[in-house]
Amino acid sequence: MIETFKKAGIEITEKQREQFQTLFEFMVEYNKNVNLTSITEFEDVVIKHFIDSVLPFYMLKISGYESFIDVGTGAGFPSLPLLICFPNLRGTLCDSLKKRCTYLELACEKIGVNAEVIHARSEELGRERRERYDFATARAVAAMPVLTEFCLPFVKVGGRFIALKSVNEDIGQAKNAVKILGGKFEIIEDYKLPNGDGRRLAVVKKISQTPTKYPRSYANITKKPL
Repeated sequence: MIETFKKAGIEITEKQREQFQTLFEFMVEYNKNVNLTSITEFEDVVIKHFIDSVLPFYMLKISGYESFIDVGTGAGFPSLPLLICFPNLRGTLCDSLKKRCTYLELACEKIGVNAEVIHARSEELGRERRERYDFATARAVAAMPVLTEFCLPFVKVGGRFIALKSVNEDIGQAKNAVKILGGKFEIIEDYKLPNGDGRRLAVVKKISQTPTKYPRSYANITKKPL
């Protein structure tokens, strides 16, 4: 595992290797009863879940002391690997499925990281926690215009929305949503994982407050994207 991380330009400690190993074993075992992921082979998990979750944040050179929310975190990606690699981050993990939230709480305990796990719909939580976090992140939850409305309301002015996306997605379709919600594209960059798979990083800087009517209801966000 340490060598595979090195191929991505990331140095992890023995303690972090042990945490990732524990997370892998716990996730695969839990996955037998609760559907978390279709990726369960060790090397695939290391590259497609663990490295895929943290590589963009090394590219961005985050300080590691920020507060963040992972929107629609699912099985805990990118948040759990992020908290292993950057243990001083203050993380909130938001998911709409109670079963996954139970798993996330147990996973945090197993690997020894501190995080707030919240069972909520992101658009509802976004109205309660407006502009509270240094950055919001999400990994392939929805198309970029929709995802921007889910995530950008959480971000403080001066903070960032960091989206981990497929190279097949046209990020430019979110220009209108980004502008309306108080953001500006800062980075759109393609990169590759150690196995050659392509990924796209999109970073939106929050330059002004999000108008209070956003985020809208789930139905409006998904049926009429900005």
